[in-house]
Amino acid sequence: MIRVRVPLDLHAVRAAGSAVFALATPLRVRELLALAVREAIGERAPHDKFQRSMVRTLAGLAAGDFTVDIDGRHFNDGEAVVMCESSVCVRFFLNRSRRAGLELRP
Repeated sequence: MIRVRVPLDLHAVRAAGSAVFALATPLRVRELLALAVREAIGERAPHDKFQRSMVRTLAGLAAGDFTVDIDGRHFNDGEAVVMCESSVCVRFFLNRSRRAGLELRP
């Protein structure tokens, strides 16, 4: 599980004229994945490592290698929109067909 802080979208608050967006921010799954990857590899990791990690993560999600659980909701599309509060828990789950092909080694 990776816990990520969700940035406040001040533009949405200002454009909508409502404080509702200050409490819940709409983000695409790919944006949350970028926050989770950055959290996992660390803030000081080189940008090219972050880019490679993001390309592989988005390719794996698109290929159906895994699904993403964000606060208990499962997603398999990077373009899906999620309403987030101040922080979210991101979990990655291998799909059954992919898991069945893996061999366990002692």
